[in-house]
Amino acid sequence: MSAGLGKNRIVKRLQPLIGAAVLVFLWWLASEGRLVDPVLLPTPGESWHAFVSGLTEGTLWNDFWRTIVRTTVSFAIAIIVAVPIGVFLGSSETVYRSVEFSVDFFRSTPASALFPLFLVIFGVGEEAKIAVAAFGAALIIVFNTAYGVMNARKQRQLAAKVMGAPRVRILTDVTIWESLPQTFVGMRSGISIALVIVIVAEMFIGSTDGLGQRIINAQMIFDMPEMYASIFAAGALGYGLNLLFIILERRFVHWGGK
Repeated sequence: MSAGLGKNRIVKRLQPLIGAAVLVFLWWLASEGRLVDPVLLPTPGESWHAFVSGLTEGTLWNDFWRTIVRTTVSFAIAIIVAVPIGVFLGSSETVYRSVEFSVDFFRSTPASALFPLFLVIFGVGEEAKIAVAAFGAALIIVFNTAYGVMNARKQRQLAAKVMGAPRVRILTDVTIWESLPQTFVGMRSGISIALVIVIVAEMFIGSTDGLGQRIINAQMIFDMPEMYASIFAAGALGYGLNLLFIILERRFVHWGGK
């Protein structure tokens, strides 16, 4: 019985690799069958070799690290600003409805369209990249935090009120904890948005390092194995950050929905 359970666990853990293997196989077929110009689509082996070379002999680690730093800083700023604002807005539906249009408008506006505005305010440098990424992530977190607060279970809030808890105590000890699952959803989406914006900003806002700059430079000189290797590194980073937040969510809000 235990051997069967162990086998099932192994199979379940290996399932995500099936899609990756199929993707690599289709990529190999397309490159070997010359379905796409070999200049534009190198083989998986060539791209993998460029990836390993970049890690062991090149500057891929440095670019990888710079993107992580920018994403982490912008995400930290977004959390510090957005979570309190989201709690404040969600605790009063009247206040939230009065600013709902502004939040949804900027949340729906492509971050790349705001680059000129942030360049005018912060100039060409680190501040502009971090600020625009923090802004994009903060809007997602504000929306989800406010939504979580507004949709906290009324029964538990009412029970705390009946037991004589003051309004501030109900907010801090009941409502905020009830909203955490939705807040974590916003954080998980927010860090993904921050990474996307940082990489795009590295492409177009005066960067000398970072994965975005590495991708655009490789594309400009038609070094396709290097470009695909850098795209793979960016994808692996995004997947890793998303997986990290799933683990944190299961660890800290395992009671969500119960």
